Amino acid sequence: MTVAAFPPVVLFDLDGTLLDTAPDFVVTANAMRQARGMQALAAERLRPVVSKGSRAMLAVAFPQMAESERHALVPEFLDVYQSLIGRHARLFDGIASMLHALEQAGSRWGIVTNKPEYLARLILPQLGWEQRCAVLIGGDTLAERKPHPLPLQVAAQRIGLAPQHCVYVGDDERDIQAASAAAMPSVAALWGYRPDGDDPTLWQADVMAATPAALLEPAAWPWPCGLRADRTEAVQSAQRR
Repeated sequence: MTVAAFPPVVLFDLDGTLLDTAPDFVVTANAMRQARGMQALAAERLRPVVSKGSRAMLAVAFPQMAESERHALVPEFLDVYQSLIGRHARLFDGIASMLHALEQAGSRWGIVTNKPEYLARLILPQLGWEQRCAVLIGGDTLAERKPHPLPLQVAAQRIGLAPQHCVYVGDDERDIQAASAAAMPSVAALWGYRPDGDDPTLWQADVMAATPAALLEPAAWPWPCGLRADRTEAVQSAQRR
């Protein structure tokens, strides 16, 4: 009988998966609105689209503007966000325990996000993750970003494993699309950000997890049974990198 084990490498999306960064983005959007004489935006208006990126958030914050006008605001949005990054963000409940469980089992973990890499790297020291995070790929690290599979493929390559020996966890459909295209098992993080009408049951993730606590048991992960016997070798290979 094969004993269930955690995957040797787990890659995570950042915003809406590991971190609740919505409060930082709400403050950012409202600072920009205030500078233009507009009233503050309710947090619940912006929160569902945080995982969609800066342009989606600007569309909610400034719906009266043309798309080209909002696009021109992206650098300002990122500058304001950088000035307060991490001030209001927090780990989702259960993330710390889940990461600890992975590390205790000898697994490694990393981050693949569409957030610009320089912003993602500013967050790591705030959380004490500089040494714990095995790889970080941002939205501008490579020529492609999610839902293209390249960021996941390169992350796996940098750790030293084939994509099918890793698992990707994300709260947006693009995360699951990227994992599928990379032949990487996937977990849909249902605790993240989703706009109304976005149905995660249609994403075709290998596993849907309601909370991080649901992933504390190795058997909950989509680690293919046929590969479990090779896990020790895979873990040792990843740890040598």
